[in-house]
Amino acid sequence: MKLGEISVSYLEIIAKTMTQLNCDVLGIFEQYSISPLVFTSPDARISIPKLLHIGHACIEITETPWLGLEMGRMTAPTNLGVPGLIAMTAADLRQACQAIAHYELLNSFNVRGQSKFYISQGPGIKDGILEFYSLSPYNDYNYFVVDSVLSGWMNVITALIGTVGAVKQVCFEFPAPSYYDKYDDFFTCEVLFNQPANKLIINADSLNESCINSCETIYHLLKHQADNDLSRAQLGLSFTEKVARAITPSLNVAIPTLNQVAELLNIAPWTIRRRLIEEGGSFQKVLNDTRRDLAISYISNTSLSLGEIAYLLGFGSATAFQHAFKRWTGKAPGSYRS
Repeated sequence: MKLGEISVSYLEIIAKTMTQLNCDVLGIFEQYSISPLVFTSPDARISIPKLLHIGHACIEITETPWLGLEMGRMTAPTNLGVPGLIAMTAADLRQACQAIAHYELLNSFNVRGQSKFYISQGPGIKDGILEFYSLSPYNDYNYFVVDSVLSGWMNVITALIGTVGAVKQVCFEFPAPSYYDKYDDFFTCEVLFNQPANKLIINADSLNESCINSCETIYHLLKHQADNDLSRAQLGLSFTEKVARAITPSLNVAIPTLNQVAELLNIAPWTIRRRLIEEGGSFQKVLNDTRRDLAISYISNTSLSLGEIAYLLGFGSATAFQHAFKRWTGKAPGSYRS
């Protein structure tokens, strides 16, 4: 199972940022077999592990650990691909944020989850929440991703409505990093660390702000095409693959049950059981195969420790993960990685 992939438009953000920092990125792209021709292909994708390594290499060369924040400043709505174009033509900021989250799959896929937009619950003011999924455990290879997404969203929101001040608070899941003093240079609002989720909190009143490039005709045209593309992407998946994709984001919390996955998919548990049997499997088999395939991908394509991988796959300890990995592959994780 692939850990995920993302549009090469994200590499364009990296390239623009490196140029802004007066650093050459072509050598890094060549090192990771990224040819200039890749940028001319609208369907080109790179793997998430490769993106993490490229970003880390850029941070080392520039000696700028806050590179992700710089990338956010260079992010325009068009860098979000089709979701960004739909957001540009939306009637207001609420509709734009819905598009950014809902159509994210057309621009990127990560087994860790998908971004979402929702209205805060409870009494009082109903603020908008644009939330990025968790990348815990955090290390030198993924801080920049969260930085770039939240900083980029803030930059995009400002570009969409033409004014600052829409975002009232930005929250990061990780503790304040060594460069925490830099965040005030990129966010015009309160910044909080050690929060339950990575998210922007948008003022309720700002959600009704009109997008300066709003165009109802083009919005519906783009939305219709995006809906078709999403449907085709789903049709290309077997039911087993759909269940596996529902399982993966929940593994680092606890091993998901059939009922929990059924709720995520909005499908009755007995229907899931029946359809998996029709494809020659079972829920337990999908769960085991998903954990095995992810384990092999994490060992092969990342620098995560065994303890971190065990956490991501719902194992109680690194030892339990090692035993399972050897049962799956016939090799200890360390030997397999070597």
